[in-house]
Amino acid sequence: MEFDVLTLFPQLFTGVLKESILGRAIESGIVKVNLIQIREFAQDKHRTVDDQPYGGGPGMVMRCEPLYGAWQSAVNRNPALPTRTILLSPVGQPLKQGLLERWAQELPGKERLILVCGRYEGIDERFVEECVDEEISLGDFVLTGGEIPALALIDGLMRLLPGALGNSTSAAGESFSEGLLEFPQYTRPPEFLGRKVPDILLSGDHAKIARWRRQESLRRTGERRPDLLPSGMGRVNSRKP
Repeated sequence: MEFDVLTLFPQLFTGVLKESILGRAIESGIVKVNLIQIREFAQDKHRTVDDQPYGGGPGMVMRCEPLYGAWQSAVNRNPALPTRTILLSPVGQPLKQGLLERWAQELPGKERLILVCGRYEGIDERFVEECVDEEISLGDFVLTGGEIPALALIDGLMRLLPGALGNSTSAAGESFSEGLLEFPQYTRPPEFLGRKVPDILLSGDHAKIARWRRQESLRRTGERRPDLLPSGMGRVNSRKP
């Protein structure tokens, strides 16, 4: 899968893209990330990419021309490969696991994503109307720009691609993979500060362990994210401390 990232701050990506699972996925060719500096497509000697908003108001707005030039360079880099343009924006739909799973099914080998990282008070709406297919938000809070959401999207989608994770079943049991939060995890030692690993996890009975984990996922989801539970299920009782 390929990502073209349009940003004013490509240096924010370089360190993260070299590390851990994401770094290995890039090194092995599972994922390719091309960083495009929007400022290189500014049309004046000062390389201006923003201006005051029409109608007044605080802050600055990203201009159409540099964004469009950067976008065209991404599209033309490999015209044979279809593109889908995503704007990271606080007014977009929330980034959720189901959306990532849909993209993972639709995109590999067929398309690539162009990720547009907004800054300042936003970007000129005419660019959105002309070029953007979907707008995605990381959540109901304000960030300085779209770079962190873009990294989150790349990382979350990368994990679903074949070969990205060492264990092919790892992604299947994670939080939200079945619409629920993940069950609690434990490892050595069997006792820490007086707190013991649940006996059932030491039993070797895999069927009982699977049922326990399912129940714990339901319990945790009911306590922390009841909005994720199927309609009518209601709140799951909390376990005793």
